[in-house]
Amino acid sequence: MASGDTDTYPEFDRIEGLPLPREQMRLIGHREAETMLLEAYRTDRLHHAWLIGGPKGIGKATLAFRMARFVLSHPDRDAPQLALAADLSVDPTDQSVRRILAGSHGDLLHLRRPWDEKAKRFKSFLTVDEVRRTVSFFGSTSSYGGWRVCIVDAADDMNASAANALLKILEEPPQKCLFFVLSHSPGRLLPTIRSRCRRLDLKPLSPQEISRGLEMFDRAGGDAAQAADLADGSLRRAIQLLDAGGIEVANGLDRLIAALPDPDLRQIHRFADAISDRKAEESYRIFLDLLRDWLDRRVHEDAAAGVPPARLVRWSEVWEKTNRAATLADALNLDRKQVVLGAFQALGEAASGIHAA
Repeated sequence: MASGDTDTYPEFDRIEGLPLPREQMRLIGHREAETMLLEAYRTDRLHHAWLIGGPKGIGKATLAFRMARFVLSHPDRDAPQLALAADLSVDPTDQSVRRILAGSHGDLLHLRRPWDEKAKRFKSFLTVDEVRRTVSFFGSTSSYGGWRVCIVDAADDMNASAANALLKILEEPPQKCLFFVLSHSPGRLLPTIRSRCRRLDLKPLSPQEISRGLEMFDRAGGDAAQAADLADGSLRRAIQLLDAGGIEVANGLDRLIAALPDPDLRQIHRFADAISDRKAEESYRIFLDLLRDWLDRRVHEDAAAGVPPARLVRWSEVWEKTNRAATLADALNLDRKQVVLGAFQALGEAASGIHAA
């Protein structure tokens, strides 16, 4: 962002009918993290770079934009009204807020996976050229004489070159700059990037908080309660479950898993056909997420029940095989149905091995 070009290509990660993080004026949950950022801004404890971690869809970008709006609307940390602020909310009619909503604030840079105009899709990673936009952004004076804020969304998408480019600017930060580096898995980032940032981990949302969010976005009732339970703390995922037929995917997966180690092959093929079509992109992604979550729960439940570690490895191997197959299918545009069928074959073999042991 930092330019008014948001109308020339699709917005990355947009869900139809929902506000983008920069447009979302309300924050669900994360009160403790919000207070920490507010108090840091009001004192001399404001670090120039914050690594905001937590699962996808729990509000990391929403919190980052909330802080960015507050800083850009209140550039003077010694202003009397700042001492009276109870949270990071701002006047929606403020000029800085209106510029951010339009995607045109000159002192806010939002780094994301760029749009590939030739391929008509988003690139698979956050490129080094995108990160190098920080050079001109921080190399010029502030557009409005205050702070300059950069949001990296998300750092997990960076390739090695992009990560090194980000590290360089973090090591030599300009005056009055703020970085918010968002990460779904902070432990996988370069240790040198982590060491340059102050860590702020967000907790997954509770089912009650997700239910409030679903109500706020007109998705209460029906399967909302089941979506909140299946969302694993992510409001975004709960909405996707409701909007993309995810509840049906979850119920179908549950039925097939309940029949392990010998589920009906015809039912598996029907299930695979339904979620592997290119038009069922979200259903396919939801299946992979739900399978990962089920395997994670199964490992923990079996471990608590005293199942030997050597047998627990079988469940971990199912996810490793499925994840490799899914990654390869995406890279080479292979048939996703084979990924789904392979996952159930691996599930059956794992269940048979554990039952026989």
